[in-house]
Amino acid sequence: MMYHAESFASNKFLTYLVGYGGSQPIPSLLAAPNVSIIHLTDPPQSLRKLPFFIGGPLKVLRQILEIVYTLAVHVPDPPEFILVQNPPSIPTLAIVWLVSKMRGCKVIIDWHNLGFSILALRLGNEHPFVTIAKWFESYFGRSAYAHLFVTTAMHDYLVREWDLQGLKVVLHDRPPSRFHRADPSETHELFQRLSPVLTDPLSGLTSFLPNTSPPYSTPFTHIPPTSLSSSGAACLELGPYVDDIAMPSLRPDRPALIVSSTSWTPDEDFGMLLAALKEYDRRARTSEEKGEGVGLPKVLAIVTGKGPLKEKYMQEVQRLQAGHGGGEDGETGPWRFVRCVSLWLEADDYPLLLGSADIGISLHSSSSALDLPMKVVDMFGCGLPVCALGFDCLDELVKDGVNGLVFHNAEQLAAQIESLLRGFPSAPALAALRASFDRGTSAAASRGRGREVRAEEWQWGTWAENWDHVMRPVLLADVASEAQL
Repeated sequence: MMYHAESFASNKFLTYLVGYGGSQPIPSLLAAPNVSIIHLTDPPQSLRKLPFFIGGPLKVLRQILEIVYTLAVHVPDPPEFILVQNPPSIPTLAIVWLVSKMRGCKVIIDWHNLGFSILALRLGNEHPFVTIAKWFESYFGRSAYAHLFVTTAMHDYLVREWDLQGLKVVLHDRPPSRFHRADPSETHELFQRLSPVLTDPLSGLTSFLPNTSPPYSTPFTHIPPTSLSSSGAACLELGPYVDDIAMPSLRPDRPALIVSSTSWTPDEDFGMLLAALKEYDRRARTSEEKGEGVGLPKVLAIVTGKGPLKEKYMQEVQRLQAGHGGGEDGETGPWRFVRCVSLWLEADDYPLLLGSADIGISLHSSSSALDLPMKVVDMFGCGLPVCALGFDCLDELVKDGVNGLVFHNAEQLAAQIESLLRGFPSAPALAALRASFDRGTSAAASRGRGREVRAEEWQWGTWAENWDHVMRPVLLADVASEAQL
């Protein structure tokens, strides 16, 4: 929603962003002069102390009243458009519907998933609450001014099953321009900041990663030794006035960097990634023992995100890395080729990590089989090839063998990691996937210049390019219709 707000603002709309706090908005949104952020308040502590059957309904009632007040009173002038993301569906869709009738606004629903399908993961498809939630979502979501869909599959399903009224367009997610492939200097600075975590003795990484000498080297980058020659001290004293000071470059002895982002919830099977890493470690050992000419590199897997199952799985990681459960009864011993750590990154560092990585992993399994993982969108924005867990509409984003690979179990994932990293850092299979991002960006640019793009060409542009191509006509259609009155 922050990207939508930024795009509205860049198109000269006075924009209000309404939501709960807890995370810092993107810097470009904070700097936009015509954006106002309105934070909803958390329930008071007194409500949390009440029994659930009393406190729960009171919290919902309080939430409804606060959102209605914010949209109907706090926002001073009746907005032309109210853009709402679904899910959550209850009570948001009903509130927005009500306020639109009160203030004469046009509602645009951004269909990211189906709320009832998420509830069904917990309660089952036949539960009465799921039936009520599905009716609620279809009734209040049917008659919006416009509908945005993250996939063609979702568009087709909702138009067919719920008879949606209004304008209907598919707006595939794209990351903003700050998501890009990191250059070695950016990677060097990132891992300088992450050094306290990676060199902590408790992390178990000090003997696994290459030796470093801050600030001249990190586990992934170094300033070439030629710049630190016998005259190096004198050069460093002269600082920026020296013309031949070398810039950081990637280390040839660096480990491969794998990144996965997870919410640590039951709908993302992190155990599948652990099983794949365990199998990769076994295959790398076998390759080393056979003395294969083109071996497999060490792998550092960094997992980002917060969630309820994080502690459980990270304890399992420690157990496996120590050799307790590395194979049948742990006979393979401690992992030698793989380490896995969990990090929580600042908003500005997350794109840099993705842009510095070699492979991205997506464990997202769609509750509706109609949405797409935003984490893969972010990875593609950074030119990062992805291994993604397959489901029905994933091919709208991940083109198997073009910009990534699709797996369905841990054995397939381990085989894909092995094939992509064979010969690292000069891995031909990985290089072939990376090259597709240059072709995809060129196709998107050609579309922007008006050239017809063949259907089989994979296109990849920025959020702004995609939003202007799809969303602006929706807004301009409304302006044109009012001009004729």
